[in-house]
Amino acid sequence: MVKAYFDELKVITFETGQHHVDYVGIISKLPEVWNTTRPELTEQEWLVVKHAAEKALHLFDEFRIAEGDNLQHDLRQRIGNLQKLLNDIKPHEIRRTEAYKLRLEQKVKDAVGADFIDANRLEQELIYYIEKIDITEEKVRLASHLTYFIDTMAGTDNNGRKLGFISQEIGREINTIGSKANDADMQKLVVIMKDELEKIKEQLLNVL
Repeated sequence: MVKAYFDELKVITFETGQHHVDYVGIISKLPEVWNTTRPELTEQEWLVVKHAAEKALHLFDEFRIAEGDNLQHDLRQRIGNLQKLLNDIKPHEIRRTEAYKLRLEQKVKDAVGADFIDANRLEQELIYYIEKIDITEEKVRLASHLTYFIDTMAGTDNNGRKLGFISQEIGREINTIGSKANDADMQKLVVIMKDELEKIKEQLLNVL
């Protein structure tokens, strides 16, 4: 059909003296040049396609399940690391509080002299300042968030976004502990906790 149209157009262009003609462009728009009919699959062909598609979907589901198991294992491990780091803070916290108390007492003695110190007033001031660096509430909330994270991950719903919100709350408590630490050893643990949390957040980007 295309060749027949081409031969006819060549004759016409020769007779009319047209030399710059887009034969392909013209012929492509002429009737019956394109065959738009599509043969239908036979029953046997359709069964082959269906079987291949079902197998591909099954393998895809298996891959997602395996990937999800690996992801859950990694997240559980990192939450466990955070729980251990939280426990590791305790001995440093006790030592820090005692050292902080001694420093404050010494500063007061240096400022006014040991003989002029009101013991009761000093005790009240020490309690006030020590309470300002106390992280008991932050530790309790952080421990609660870590447990809630594990419980939520064990659910059957799509909790990716919820886990993201919980990780933000975990980060908030870690940051507060860091700001109150006032101790090099505690700060080191906080830095490690932040690193673990960042890895958790990166993994959560793969959770629906």
